[in-house]
Amino acid sequence: MKFINHTTIALALFLTVANSSYTKANPDEGMFPLSELNRAGLKKAGLKISEKDIYNPGQIGLVDALVQVSGCTGSFVSNRGLIITNHHCAFSAVQLASTAINNYLKNGFVAQNQEQEIEAKGLKIRITDSYEDVSAKILNAVANISDPVERINTIKRKQQELVKQAEKEDPTIKAEVSEMFIGKSYVLFRYKTIEDVRLVYIPRQNIGEFGGETDNWVWPRHTGDYSFLRAYVDKNGKSAPYSKDNVPYQPKKHLKINPNGVRENDFTFILGYPGKTFRHRPAQYIRYQQEYLLPYVSNLYDFQNRQMEEAGKDNTDIALSLATRIKRNANVLKNYRGKLKGLKGINLLSTKKQEDEALAEFILSKPELKNKYGNLLAEIDAYYQLSDQDALKELWINNIYNSTSLLKVARDINMLKAFLAKERSPQSAKQLFDLNIEKLKTALNETYESYNKQADRRIFAKMLEDAVAFQGKNQLASIQKLQVNNEKAQQFATEIIQNSKLGDQQYVLNTVLANADALLKFNDELLDFQDKLHNDIFEYAAEQKRREGVLNKLMGDYVAVKEIFQAKNFIPDANSTLRLTYGHIKGYSPADATYMKPFTTIEGIIQKGNLGLPEFEYPQEIKTAYLNKNFGPYLQKDLGSVPVNILYDMDTTGGNSGSPIMNANGELIGVNFDRAYDATINDFAWNESYSRSIGVDIRYVLWVADKIDNAQFILKEMGI
Repeated sequence: MKFINHTTIALALFLTVANSSYTKANPDEGMFPLSELNRAGLKKAGLKISEKDIYNPGQIGLVDALVQVSGCTGSFVSNRGLIITNHHCAFSAVQLASTAINNYLKNGFVAQNQEQEIEAKGLKIRITDSYEDVSAKILNAVANISDPVERINTIKRKQQELVKQAEKEDPTIKAEVSEMFIGKSYVLFRYKTIEDVRLVYIPRQNIGEFGGETDNWVWPRHTGDYSFLRAYVDKNGKSAPYSKDNVPYQPKKHLKINPNGVRENDFTFILGYPGKTFRHRPAQYIRYQQEYLLPYVSNLYDFQNRQMEEAGKDNTDIALSLATRIKRNANVLKNYRGKLKGLKGINLLSTKKQEDEALAEFILSKPELKNKYGNLLAEIDAYYQLSDQDALKELWINNIYNSTSLLKVARDINMLKAFLAKERSPQSAKQLFDLNIEKLKTALNETYESYNKQADRRIFAKMLEDAVAFQGKNQLASIQKLQVNNEKAQQFATEIIQNSKLGDQQYVLNTVLANADALLKFNDELLDFQDKLHNDIFEYAAEQKRREGVLNKLMGDYVAVKEIFQAKNFIPDANSTLRLTYGHIKGYSPADATYMKPFTTIEGIIQKGNLGLPEFEYPQEIKTAYLNKNFGPYLQKDLGSVPVNILYDMDTTGGNSGSPIMNANGELIGVNFDRAYDATINDFAWNESYSRSIGVDIRYVLWVADKIDNAQFILKEMGI
């Protein structure tokens, strides 16, 4: 089941009528698809190499050094499959490799040779192989379809058809059709996948996460947010699961490291896989963001983290098992609260209302547009009014399974159980069970890895309390039938989690899932509850699919008429496909009488450490090297120290984590990992005055590897 995710529907800023060509000052166009590099003005901005050195179809370019890893970006930095990305991008794999005895998350990890490298469980590498515009093929298929459900189903069927065709033509790739503009343009991407990824060099936690959540989304930063991985393939150069017989992957291209770094105002650019931006959406959704999604999710994640931190405070194994969930939640909730601050700070809702009013007047002033789009803005408004009526129910449904681990276990088990029950004979049920059991066990094991009964019970109680309080169209029948108030919701949640046999991982895997007959005979109160809840969700999903089809058509028309209004073609919103953004090393003034310089140094680490806060603890070796002025060749003379983090005005968002920061010659000078707090609003609107992104300076990476962690082999392999 797929629900419309309202985080994927947001807004643009400063949509002014423009007949001029693109400039970097345009706030809605900073993430260029490869096909649009000629529109970017790279040479004028300071690029010294040819644009074809970056991307040239059929030829090798810098883009061939890029990879997508765990929702982040990385880049090859040697001809033996060595990859640099962020510490937080490898976090889950480091967590899974860690134990109370070998706590790589806390102590870091340095493999001095290939034999010491550790499997990075859960991580896969994707490399963009090629792409093709398939908009005409998809839109022609729905040209005469008016029913919204049929429209969205046809689009998805056509996407799947194109994917299957591409993978049949080339079995070595994985294909994906990405929607560039909702309801308007579609691109088929072909990816190479590498399954065997290993941990090579992970800095210790008080380097890779220095500053913790206190410094997250904040400048000045002093975080060594980097990690090194290695990609492996079989002896024939093909992707293969983890095996000791596999060999390092040889990429078409790897990036050259420039250990001299950059200076203020230097031109820089980033290649990466930015996740989602939403700058081509109408004003109504800002209200949804401010009133519903952003406060609901940030408050929910805040509550969840308090429960998980409480559960793991006296037990290292529990704390490790919950670490990834806590980190992801903390990152999102602070980001969302930054967005709330930014939306209100620039009054984006008011700005968007004015611009949509101007668009409406423009449509009505042109007879040919009035005939085609005259009702468009009213239809968009009606869509969002309907969406707002059950917004809380939708948010609750979208979060319930990720909130309560055992409920997710119940859902996965019930799904297979329901399929088995439909089989006509025990033999066919057995065959279906055998076909799906390993996949189910893999999914369950992943859920159990971050399951804790105490946290699950308290979080589930919170979710039930919220649902019990819903009114009107937000109510869920399965919750109302429980006939419980807030106090009894707590009791119900406690008892159902406490008594459920689903909390016993080994019992579930070895007894409940021993065979098809055992699964069909197994009953549990939590399974019954999930089954009733599923009926509510399934019924709601049908309405959500209808709305998705309506929105698809509305947004396609909205972008089309905006392009006419502004007399230009837009750069499509980010959608996890390969993009380029550029800018300069640049400070900013976030408040009156302040100026934030674009470099931080090791001295800042010492100063923060003097505050005595646990998040600002750092390895003693850093202070010793600093006091001895043991900076080696990584010193920036005008700073009198090694630069740690850098600030720049490039247009980045989630998914750009781990993106290589390159200089005018296409050499790697840093790794992107964050934005300043005011720039969390980048997803909705980019502006040169406050949109700043943050990266770790490559000189700090090299200095720590050389002087602190005894990882000189990394420098040698990268040709330093």
